[in-house]
Amino acid sequence: MAGQENKRSILQFAPFQSVVDEGFWHRLSSLKLNKLGIDDSPIPITGFYAPCSHSQVSNHLTLSSESLPSESSQQSSRAASSHGNRNRRFVPGTLYNTNTVESFHTLDKQNLLKAEAKKIWDDIQTGKAVEDSAVLSRFFLISFADLKKWSFHYWFAFPALMLDPPATLVDLRPASQWLSMAEVESVSAACNEWRSSSSTADVPFFLVSVAPNSHATVRHLKDWEACQNDARKLLFGFYDPCHLPNNPGWPLRNFLALIFSRWNLERVQFLCYRENRGFADMGLSIIGEALITVSQGWRDSQCVPNAVGWELYKGKKVPRCIGLAQSLDPTRLAISAADLNLKLMRWRALPSLNLKALSSIKCLLLGAGTLGCQVARMLMAWGVRKITLLDNGRVSMSNPLRQSLYTMDDCLNGGEFKTTAAVKSLQRIFPAVEAEGVVMAIPMPGHPVPRQEEDSVLDDCRHLCDLIDSHDVVFLLTDTRESRWLPTLLCANTNKVTITAALGFDSFLVMRHGTGPFRHTAEAANALSADIGNLSLNNGNGRQRLGCYFCSDVVAPTDSTSNRTLDQQCTVTRPGLAPIASALAVELLVGILHHPDGILAEVDVNSSTAGSSEQPLGVLPHQIRGSLSQFSQMTLVGHSSNSCTACCHTVVSEYRNRGMEFILQAINHPTYLEDLTGLTELMKSATLLTLDWDNEIDDGDDDRFEI
Repeated sequence: MAGQENKRSILQFAPFQSVVDEGFWHRLSSLKLNKLGIDDSPIPITGFYAPCSHSQVSNHLTLSSESLPSESSQQSSRAASSHGNRNRRFVPGTLYNTNTVESFHTLDKQNLLKAEAKKIWDDIQTGKAVEDSAVLSRFFLISFADLKKWSFHYWFAFPALMLDPPATLVDLRPASQWLSMAEVESVSAACNEWRSSSSTADVPFFLVSVAPNSHATVRHLKDWEACQNDARKLLFGFYDPCHLPNNPGWPLRNFLALIFSRWNLERVQFLCYRENRGFADMGLSIIGEALITVSQGWRDSQCVPNAVGWELYKGKKVPRCIGLAQSLDPTRLAISAADLNLKLMRWRALPSLNLKALSSIKCLLLGAGTLGCQVARMLMAWGVRKITLLDNGRVSMSNPLRQSLYTMDDCLNGGEFKTTAAVKSLQRIFPAVEAEGVVMAIPMPGHPVPRQEEDSVLDDCRHLCDLIDSHDVVFLLTDTRESRWLPTLLCANTNKVTITAALGFDSFLVMRHGTGPFRHTAEAANALSADIGNLSLNNGNGRQRLGCYFCSDVVAPTDSTSNRTLDQQCTVTRPGLAPIASALAVELLVGILHHPDGILAEVDVNSSTAGSSEQPLGVLPHQIRGSLSQFSQMTLVGHSSNSCTACCHTVVSEYRNRGMEFILQAINHPTYLEDLTGLTELMKSATLLTLDWDNEIDDGDDDRFEI
């Protein structure tokens, strides 16, 4: 310890930095307009910080809309805002909102700081700070809201009592170096238990008592006397918002003042408690030892120590001004609120979440029924803003209960087109969504086209081709197999990310299509005669391609709707199936977007390695098949087939060579695709197979058979 004491220095603290959510200003404006009027009485507010080690949120004290009282209450929403939330430590504060900008600038700020510091000093002297230690981090905010220009002048202060002379730092190390291995484990467990208890989770200052047998307990400050008898080590712990390895956070300043004033301690060992992903991390937490020697005035309870704490802006003691004329527009507020969950994911759970990739990607949804509605909602929840829906149906009376974007009003007067109604609904839910509806039927094999309608059908084919080319992701969400064939072919030709979701009565399939047989380049897309590389079953990484929706079929898609009863024509399915399949389809897309290999990503279905997966969202399967009757789900892999009627090199190259002529022939001639891919010959061969049983038994072996 002597070597450490030779390196003594003044203990320095990392100050708080304010972060104000736009919703706070919006709520203050409403409170000012609808309730306060010219009343400039102090308003109780609540700030929040987290005991974390992430540099992006380090030392942040945050105000949100919940920080202000509601218009029907005079009290701040401290309990409702912080109770039960592990990532929020409440800090009581006061808002002084002035009526004019002149009043804001002429406030006696130094006396105001002294007055707020005196509250902390009084709480220390009366013992209130021991009973409710949150008051040690008390803060206040002065502001002026210019509601004509929607601009706000404001200045934060975090009052801190100044030790005179300043505390001296004797030693400061990571907790894992200060404590033994057994003590580290015991302290971590005790802190996690303290944080998990509903009765103590909101107590930001505490004692850590470590007995000679390395057993640690976390106790209230009021238990200090009891800890003197049996503790070999006694640490004064606090939730530290700082992440720096050589500096404690701002809350320690007033904590040291309490420790000296209350218990007259001149040598203090303190624990800066920090977390990683919501749990104690003794490698990030630091333990220090400080010496306190103060002037005689500190021993006089009537003499309030000097205080500091005004927040600096760009290194200067000046207020700030923020203009929110644009962001307080309801649409802009909706954008900010809609992305809140995604932004919070990046704090701890998913720092690598690429919000820009999600917001910029263009998704084409083929089908605006039960699956299409759910997928659109899930995409918006993930931050996707560009959505196109294609369907030619109208909203019927049976739709609104199962298809979440429609209401009974959409069914009137023969029913509105589904895509039109869906776009309106999406825009009502989130005005900033860039949604588009396309009313069009998808040409299908097995549904011959009369000669007089061929030009119209071919126009639809070209339109669909253009839509797929202009989008990044295609979801196949239609009711029939044959309606998925042409989109699958077009996506295989251009190597688009393609995801299928299909429903049975009580089962579902969700899958991502593999790449097409060719390495798609801009030159190959614009010139059919360009070098398209080797025709193979491998993807661009040299591995076997994953299959598409049709790769496991041994028949071409044909008419599945004619001569069918009503229950066979409609997708009769259990109501809970579509939301499950839709959510999985969107989650599968997000996994692809965040995988470094994208559409070429290899299959990962081993759930036992999910926790240790290097991919931020865990495993990335090929097919997900589920059953509600068994409440089961499994992940499967299916590789591409050289006889697939939609994505094999024979079909795709034929499309590239013949274009619309090929598509029209596939539509009008049901057996054409089977003949082209060799399925016809395969089925003929299968019918000629006979089994010749050999009943001889050799050395006890089972009966052998030959084909």
